[in-house]
Amino acid sequence: MVSIEYILECMNDEKNYLGDLWQTCLNNKKRFKKSKLKEILKKMELLGHIKKHGYKDDAYYVKHYHYSFEEHIGFINNNIFTYESKINSAIKNLENKKIFLDISKDLSAYKFSKYTKSDYESLLISMTSMFELASSILWTKENSEDKELKKEITKCFKQINEFMDEINRRLLEGRKTQERIVLQREFTGKIPKAGYLKI
Repeated sequence: MVSIEYILECMNDEKNYLGDLWQTCLNNKKRFKKSKLKEILKKMELLGHIKKHGYKDDAYYVKHYHYSFEEHIGFINNNIFTYESKINSAIKNLENKKIFLDISKDLSAYKFSKYTKSDYESLLISMTSMFELASSILWTKENSEDKELKKEITKCFKQINEFMDEINRRLLEGRKTQERIVLQREFTGKIPKAGYLKI
């Protein structure tokens, strides 16, 4: 996991090029692989903490804070809707298949069709994104002085919790004990600490 706050601390208030960030942002006193740092920066941008400008070698990042309360809440709600849609779509495509039985036997086998594999991977990615959004919301709540914003993002966090509880129920309903254990282990591993991203 990597701290949202740490990545922001590595950035100055103006242009931040990938090469410079690669030099200053460390992972346990070692440099991130550039591909991993790009992945982290992409997640930070999707969550609204930074904004990328330019392309390829000329690209740079700036700390991006939403300019209004409405924009910030709209951004969060848009992300929630996007991830909910992706998760619901993936589960709908998987519910009538024996994918969970296959996975409970061997998580690395992937002996099912490429379409089923794609749906399952989409589910995992979307759930990770939703958990990271929740983590980001908690970080924002802790670091904001705007009482109205805190109140509204608390509602957003509650909405995410209720949705993920329902997804958990749908995933585990009717499963055998072995399947439940494997699935819970699989999805619990996708949950970052508050204020952190999974890498």
